Amino acid sequence: MSVLVTGATGFIALHIVGDLLDQNYKVIGTVRSEAKADKLKRQFGNNPNFVTEIVADIAAPNAFDHVLQKYHKDIKVVLHTASPFHFQSTDYEKDLLNPAVLGTKSILESIKKYGADTVERVVITSSFAAIMDVRTVNDPSTTYTEADWNPDTWEGCQANPMTAYCGSKKFAEKTAWDFLEANKDVLKFKLATVNPVYVFGPQKFDEDVTEHLNTSCEVVNGLLHSSADVPVNNQIRGQYIDVRDVSKAHLLAFQKENTIGKRLGLSVESFVCQDVVDILNEDFPTLKGKLPTGDRKAADAIAFSSFDTSESKKILGFKFRTLRETVDDMTTQILKKEGRL
Repeated sequence: MSVLVTGATGFIALHIVGDLLDQNYKVIGTVRSEAKADKLKRQFGNNPNFVTEIVADIAAPNAFDHVLQKYHKDIKVVLHTASPFHFQSTDYEKDLLNPAVLGTKSILESIKKYGADTVERVVITSSFAAIMDVRTVNDPSTTYTEADWNPDTWEGCQANPMTAYCGSKKFAEKTAWDFLEANKDVLKFKLATVNPVYVFGPQKFDEDVTEHLNTSCEVVNGLLHSSADVPVNNQIRGQYIDVRDVSKAHLLAFQKENTIGKRLGLSVESFVCQDVVDILNEDFPTLKGKLPTGDRKAADAIAFSSFDTSESKKILGFKFRTLRETVDDMTTQILKKEGRL
């Protein structure tokens, strides 16, 4: 039995591939180029249970056909993690919406053509962005659950990079649920989605610690590299989850029966940047005096929406890491890579 992981070089996907290999699954990972494939195979020690396939553009027609054609007898599980996550765009349809939606449609079409009878479980990496409403996300009287959907339209979400990213996650996830409903008579697989909030945590491999990290981790990395006189921006706030817990949730999403048909919201609790700064100053004495201290009282006065994931926590059945553990592990890895620890 093999597990197909799309977008295998992504921050979350690397942890997923590692966890799958640790549990002795055979893994097929899609990457965008031969160079990325070579690096990935080296990083996983040329593990004989891990192979790569090139999918240069997930949004291209029939992008995944060759992968499903080649391995359709072996692939029982598909974990679709590939989707753009950045805010560096002015053409939102081209850079964010179309790749997310067409990439999701493409992998599902390939399953329908070549794995309708063999693929048993599909897990889509979605996001809290597919759940929240940007108009009420900062309203402390609002509590979201996995039953909620981002209400933005295709046109309406193209107001700015943030709303466009949120829209891309909503429409990609809806594409998956709608596709399954429209083709349920011919498809064997059961679907679940994983909807995490801000995903923090260490990189899977130390060599991937660079000056600028992936979008979510850059929140912590940016604070770690701030100077003492820089104000703490508590407008960056929300809920958090550790990447290692997100990875574990992806595996449980196809291993457990009670996840079928579920949207699995992943969140520990709320944070503001002040919380991260406090942990850095308290747990890393060598940084004290070099980092911002912020204003704890002002931070405590900030209120915003909450995300009730109690149902998903009950389904998954494991305890998530705390913000302190996540920030400490991230910071230790970064400081060691920089020769400061």
